[in-house]
Amino acid sequence: MPTIAQTIASLQSAGLDLTDSRLLLLHAIGQARAGRAWLLAHDTDLVGEAASLRIQELAGRRLAGEPVAYIVGTREFFGLSLRVTPDVLIPRPDTETLVDWALDALAPTPGARVVDLGTGSGAIALALKATRPALQVEAVDYSHAALAVAQGNAQQLGLDIRFSHGSWLSGPSGLFQVIVSNPPYIREDDEHLPALAYEPRTALTAGNDGFSDLRAIIDQARTRLLPSGWLLLEHGYDQASEVRALLSDAGFGTVQSRRDLAGIERCSGGQWHPEI
Repeated sequence: MPTIAQTIASLQSAGLDLTDSRLLLLHAIGQARAGRAWLLAHDTDLVGEAASLRIQELAGRRLAGEPVAYIVGTREFFGLSLRVTPDVLIPRPDTETLVDWALDALAPTPGARVVDLGTGSGAIALALKATRPALQVEAVDYSHAALAVAQGNAQQLGLDIRFSHGSWLSGPSGLFQVIVSNPPYIREDDEHLPALAYEPRTALTAGNDGFSDLRAIIDQARTRLLPSGWLLLEHGYDQASEVRALLSDAGFGTVQSRRDLAGIERCSGGQWHPEI
């Protein structure tokens, strides 16, 4: 029987990178919550036959292009462990920029209402509630399957989120201090879509130019924000200037963008001043 160290080396030889090799091995041997330190401390432990067969199965799926998050069924986001399935997008670190901005915008009003549109796994809504428990957090999705995943995550984490089904702001009622969303924003013919084949296409693409859902949210948000409330949107790496223009044209003020860790303008938003 191979050792843990030998198994990781074998997976790398087969074409997996080191991080994926470690994650899949830990999942296969029932140590999904362990990490690199555990593997180093147990590198001479033997991997049994059943676990070895399981690892080969998981490695085959990864080599075929399936994302690790779907294989192991979880993804970390903003310090939370979230269940993910092919019914939802995999939460990405770039989206934490949007969460940070929303938390800044909500800081003056600890008990404010905030809604996450197109919640998917619930990542944004759950991160907001976990960080600021006093917030009244709501989450909306058009996909019943995605809502089931998000509700399961909320229950697992013990976080009180109000969920509703609908297309953007058709689900919830009332006014919000902050509306936040990571909507579909990829063009239908984008060359990068094949690399995202395992993720739900309806959560990725938005018309011929990638802006149809962004336009719809911006239009709807004008009647659903409290005075001085914020609309905060994630978008593509090259869409910031267009989204800022859409926000300005719709009457939003204080329009600006924020950069992700790579320095890319990843999110744009504006403040609603109905009296202007």
